[in-house]
This record gives sequence, C-alpha cells and structure tokens, in this order.
Amino acid sequence: MHSARRPHDDPAGDVVRWASFSCLLVPVVLVVYGTSFGGAAVATLGLVAVTAACRAMLRYSEKAERAAPALAEDRIPRGGRRRHSRAGSRSGGRGCHTSGGISPED
Repeated sequence: MHSARRPHDDPAGDVVRWASFSCLLVPVVLVVYGTSFGGAAVATLGLVAVTAACRAMLRYSEKAERAAPALAEDRIPRGGRRRHSRAGSRSGGRGCHTSGGISPED
C-alpha cells in the first residue's frame, strides 16, 4: 500500500533513508555516552560502508526483479512444443530402466 504523501516512493528507498539517518544518529549517541570522537568516526565509516553495500544490493535486486518477466517470457517455448531428450524418448519417458540391470550411463 502506498502512502498518500509520496505515492512514487519505493520500500528500498525508505530503508536507505532510515539507514542514512542511523549513520548520523549512532555517532552522536556514541559520543554522548563516552566514546571518543575517533571511535565514533570509525563506527560512522563502518555504517556508511554497510549502508552503501546494502543500497547497491537492493538496487541490483530491483533491477533483476524488473527484468525477470522479460527473461521468463524468452524461456517459454514457442508453438507449445516441449523439448525431450533422446534418452527419455527411447525409454518411453519413464526414466532409464533397462532389463539388463546396467544403465546407459555405466
């Protein structure tokens, strides 16, 4: 369901916005509770790196999701034909059962 104020927003964008907010909030909280500025800066850099990696993966998955219907359409055989392997056709479509006890792969 889309909100009335931003109908074009995507959920991944919301996640990235909250992560960016956290990248700003966490160092402030760390400094308030006694962590050094250097420690807070390192934590900030780590959070920024993780946020950037997650954003890249979210965008990649969104692209893959948009491309999936087009790829699935290309995989559907035209004309309703199904492909059969020759081995499946010779054995009557029931697998590789032979009377000699030795399968063709042996």
